[in-house]
Amino acid sequence: MNPLKLPFVKLHGCANDYVLVDAAAHPVADPAALARASADRRTGVGANGLLLVLPPADRARAEARMRMFNPDGGEAEMCGNGLRCLGKFLFDRERVGREFRVETLAGVCALRVEATAADGRATELSVEIGVPDFFRGPALDEPFDLAGRALRLSALKLGNPHAIVFVDDVDHFPVSSVGPAIERDPRFPERVNVSFVQPTGKDALRQRTWERGVGETLACGSGATAAAIVARRVRGFGPDVAIRVRGGELSVHWDGEGKPARLRGPAVEVFEGVLEVA
Repeated sequence: MNPLKLPFVKLHGCANDYVLVDAAAHPVADPAALARASADRRTGVGANGLLLVLPPADRARAEARMRMFNPDGGEAEMCGNGLRCLGKFLFDRERVGREFRVETLAGVCALRVEATAADGRATELSVEIGVPDFFRGPALDEPFDLAGRALRLSALKLGNPHAIVFVDDVDHFPVSSVGPAIERDPRFPERVNVSFVQPTGKDALRQRTWERGVGETLACGSGATAAAIVARRVRGFGPDVAIRVRGGELSVHWDGEGKPARLRGPAVEVFEGVLEVA
């Protein structure tokens, strides 16, 4: 049997990289298996996840639908960097205008093209992530003891579950050991994305994130949004927060309780290719 040839586009947002497939034109029978195969950095394309572009369930509410799969094959409810990349793909191919909506498992997200290059292609987009939902249990700057290490942790849901931990020196913090321990702690039955953040000035943070099903990434858009929200709640930050992640710069605007947060950052198309799927 000849392998199926599946066109794809490689994109990244602050070095958080994705394989994107237009699944409306090229249906994917097993997206979890495709995510595992395509994300492998030795035998596949290499990515932090697989993005599928699909028709919306309700065209009155959105222009497109996104499904996002982690490298382990698990499906994520939300992906801030992935949404910006998917938005760039749609805008550059003239499928949407400068403002549009995309369905996700976490609900409908509003996107806006904020900047374009000389050729008219999108270079920077913003996405309305949603209204934060603070968990029961470890919630807002509460003690969280883990293997003899005393931490203070805030937990909230922005489509995906997030845990935010403030540290004094994020560059030297043992993210690779503490991150997975918190991710799989029984207090988080769905597992959780863990962001370690360090205030670096007025309304400014440095962040490293351990993503469930991925490991440490160079950026996490929804994690940056969660960190900015917690910084406003517990550290007195203002509505506009700049976040330096390992892959670049993101910014978040949040007007406060009951309001959705908006994430802004770059999106870059790297190359197009064809996957051979058995």
